[in-house]
Amino acid sequence: MKDRAIQLEPGIGWGQAKLALLAYAHIVVCCVSLYWITVTDAFPGIIGFDKAHLTAAILNVLAFSPVVILFAISRFSFGYLVGFYFYIMVLGYLWLIEFSLLDYDHHLALISIVLSAFAFLVPTLFITAPVRQAVVMPARAFHMMPTIILIASAAIIGIGSLYNLKLVDLNEMYKYRAEVALPGFLRYAVWIASNALLPLAFACFVASKRTWQAGLALLLMLLFYPIMLTKMALFGPLWLLLLALISKLAEARVATILSFFLPVLVGAILFLLVQAGVFPFKPGLVYFGTVNNRMVAIPSLALEVYNNYFSAHPLTHFCQINVVKLVVACAYNEPIWAVMAKAYDLGSFNASLFATEGIASVGLVLAPLSALGCGLIIALGNRLSSGLPAQFVLLSAGLLPQVLLNVPLSTALLTNGTALLFLLWYIAPRSAFDQTEALRVAVSDHRPSGDAA
Repeated sequence: MKDRAIQLEPGIGWGQAKLALLAYAHIVVCCVSLYWITVTDAFPGIIGFDKAHLTAAILNVLAFSPVVILFAISRFSFGYLVGFYFYIMVLGYLWLIEFSLLDYDHHLALISIVLSAFAFLVPTLFITAPVRQAVVMPARAFHMMPTIILIASAAIIGIGSLYNLKLVDLNEMYKYRAEVALPGFLRYAVWIASNALLPLAFACFVASKRTWQAGLALLLMLLFYPIMLTKMALFGPLWLLLLALISKLAEARVATILSFFLPVLVGAILFLLVQAGVFPFKPGLVYFGTVNNRMVAIPSLALEVYNNYFSAHPLTHFCQINVVKLVVACAYNEPIWAVMAKAYDLGSFNASLFATEGIASVGLVLAPLSALGCGLIIALGNRLSSGLPAQFVLLSAGLLPQVLLNVPLSTALLTNGTALLFLLWYIAPRSAFDQTEALRVAVSDHRPSGDAA
């Protein structure tokens, strides 16, 4: 199978059916969350609940939901992890568009997002054939790498603390984050270390069963919070710990779905308990707002906002990428997130590749082509990581779905270290995992035949 560019799970058995059922359960919980977000008027002036449109929103989701079959028949890869999160983002938009209060061509937007989703998911899920390693890191250097990452990250934290060190709660985070001013080189170092390198080190330590070093990697990630003042820095360590626990109990595809499903399910239950008066109001809604609202609604809402704005303003033609701006005339003199912050009362509103490289850059008609190009870039990550253990890929890329849902692909590749992670995957010696992988295969061979591999 390694010489084939497209790989499928052989047949659809009970294991694949269970995977699809789990995905459907997640869809239901997400729709319940979206319903509550809509009826509580969480985004006034942008989304407004209208009971007459509820049936249309449900039908939109039902019509697109069979796409989960693609996740049931495809193998785990980096693209699988990213693709599932983007699939839920598209589902969320198909729900929210029926309650849109903004003026743009909703019919064209609906067609464009569905075509973009397919154009993105097909290469993302099915192009997984390995690339021949022209350069391989020596095994000794690979085993030393996570320790070097810890030392370098500690140094970055120390330098960063000289510029900004504020330990504030979530309510004050946005207020003080606007005051954070790091030099350019340090800003890149902070983002790359916290979002790519430390998760990679954590994955290495988990793979080699070095527990206390893995804990140290998570601690260093947390120490970036007083410097960066972002939710990712604060909750990233807990997220990776959750991924590690789930991936110990379930295979990587199930772990991918559970990583999204379980936190959102907890938020939905807490919301119900708050409504019933049996759980404290503030912590329950803080959790729901931080998890369900942020993970399920905000990435989808970005598509709504970008569709509205760029239906009446010039497209960027990718000039949000600094290198492109040097050679292409740009209608915007400031970052797109700043433009959105001025146009809508939503703060600094970054958005995913569907919104930035798609809607903002080329418009609704050409957005599916842009999504295809972005899907091919994610597929390159699949190919460069092919041959590495699934759990290792899952953990080392554990924060990237959240990153990619909230920033342009170009920003994720460069500023957040995704391109560097691709490179390190490519040169990683597969032999370093041979013993661990052989043990995993031996255990898998004793599973009942109906289980997913």
